[in-house]
Amino acid sequence: MLAGGAHAADKSVDPADWTEIDVGIPVTDKLTTQRCGGCHTPDAKGNLSRISWTRATPEGWAQTLKRMVKLNGLSITPDEARSVVKYLSSSHGLAPEEAKPVMYFAERRIQDETIIPNDVLHQACASCHAFAQPMSSRRSHREWALLQNMHKALYATAQRAYETPAAGGAHDGGAKAETQAQVALEWLTKNAPLHTPEWAAWSPSMRAPILTGKWFVSAAFGGHGRFVGEMDLVAKAAGSDEFTSTTTLKSLDDGKVVTRKGVGLVYAGYSWRGTSQGEGGDAARPDDIADKMRETMWFEPDQAKSVGRWYWGEYHEFGLDVTLTRETGAPMVGAVWPNALKSGVTGAQVHLYGAALPASLSPGDVDFGSGITVRKVASLSSGEVVATVDVGTTAVAGSRSVVVHGAMLPKALTVYSRIDYIKVSPDTALAHLGGIKYGKGYQQFAATGWSAGSDGKPGNADDFPIRSVPVSWSLAEFPTVTYDDDVHFVGKLDPTSGLFTPNVEGPDTQRRFMRNNYGEVWVVATAKDEKDAAGKPLVGRSYLVTTVPAYKRWDQPEVSE
Repeated sequence: MLAGGAHAADKSVDPADWTEIDVGIPVTDKLTTQRCGGCHTPDAKGNLSRISWTRATPEGWAQTLKRMVKLNGLSITPDEARSVVKYLSSSHGLAPEEAKPVMYFAERRIQDETIIPNDVLHQACASCHAFAQPMSSRRSHREWALLQNMHKALYATAQRAYETPAAGGAHDGGAKAETQAQVALEWLTKNAPLHTPEWAAWSPSMRAPILTGKWFVSAAFGGHGRFVGEMDLVAKAAGSDEFTSTTTLKSLDDGKVVTRKGVGLVYAGYSWRGTSQGEGGDAARPDDIADKMRETMWFEPDQAKSVGRWYWGEYHEFGLDVTLTRETGAPMVGAVWPNALKSGVTGAQVHLYGAALPASLSPGDVDFGSGITVRKVASLSSGEVVATVDVGTTAVAGSRSVVVHGAMLPKALTVYSRIDYIKVSPDTALAHLGGIKYGKGYQQFAATGWSAGSDGKPGNADDFPIRSVPVSWSLAEFPTVTYDDDVHFVGKLDPTSGLFTPNVEGPDTQRRFMRNNYGEVWVVATAKDEKDAAGKPLVGRSYLVTTVPAYKRWDQPEVSE
């Protein structure tokens, strides 16, 4: 029941007048109560209004706190704010299973979302921001309705989107069609409620992370290849959720080694947020992995493995895809290089990287699956083994696991007969002009060779990626406006590395109508070695938009760094 005897189904009642029917989560932190309790009324059970009926990620709570400062005059010091966010992100946070599907949002990945359930939710909740924004929280029915109220109060476009009739509503004079806001509220209440089985299971078992020790690092950086190394984590104190880190990263392309030092904090027992800096001073290039990075990682509940992204750049456009595997003293394999072999090759040397690999290994201790014969094994160190192998002409194509002395790495090696086509990633890209008043938003491209699969037809479900392909990079005009000549103004593409550097903001006196340097172009990758059936080099391309700087950022992430 709601205030005045009205039910939640009565859509004429303002949600502010509803009475909460969900059980709240009491606020037990003294500082949070002191700083938030002045406006958020406490009850006899220790609940604070609004707060006790919301759970969110660290980024979600930080965003809320900044909004309280900007709009409601909250007075709080930076240290206090960090402490409040830390408490709320753990005691009023998300369970690991709830957070994992939206980790890409905290990792600052730019990607097409696949979690939007339908067009109505897309229009109501993902027209202005990612759908991961609301899905990074869990709320009571009343709280979801109040969140909609806040949007209508602050953003005019939200009012219009919410009041639009949902697709598929009544059009024949019957019952009035539901609005998009009503459909969204029903979906969020059902699929992102305050109380869930995942949170009920996780909240009592949450504990201080035990991460001190060595972790094997496997990382990939688009356009720059694979990296392996080791991360040494040390807790700042016994039982602490704060750590110092020392990481070494070795490039498997050129062998260069970078050492990084940093700090990190674990929220809710599994969610790492950290920063690190490479030794040796400032980064020499915008894509230098010695640059200062933000680190976002998701640790598995058993704390044996972690995945995430370490990123940097004005728009967080550069990043390493990182996997950490705890070193326990038992043999483990974390990376294989090269990670693709052509059928029929003989005497190929494959490096296997890991930890605690035995010094004495025989060919029988290393297994690449059927069709691959191990001729010789040499141990270079406890972290690297080299196997000499022959790949049969009839070896089954596709990705396969690799086993070393009982330690298995799934999907570690790909066997292929030929590279059928090239994909450029990202297939649609966005760069930002800058360099005068605003920072540039770069874009790194990478080319990957693909197999057309058993049916020989590209673009079908049986296709699979093989390996990175050496290519020459170039720009081509994307024809939209006559005589706009975007290719001459948007910026420069490095022909070897695939790094696109956008032009300055403008206006450009050399351009027609003195326009800014924005535009649309094709990014073209031409293979140096791989050819099609006609003997011509394989070619792939990506669509690139170079746009103006982000002149205004409504939620400044750097404020809470």
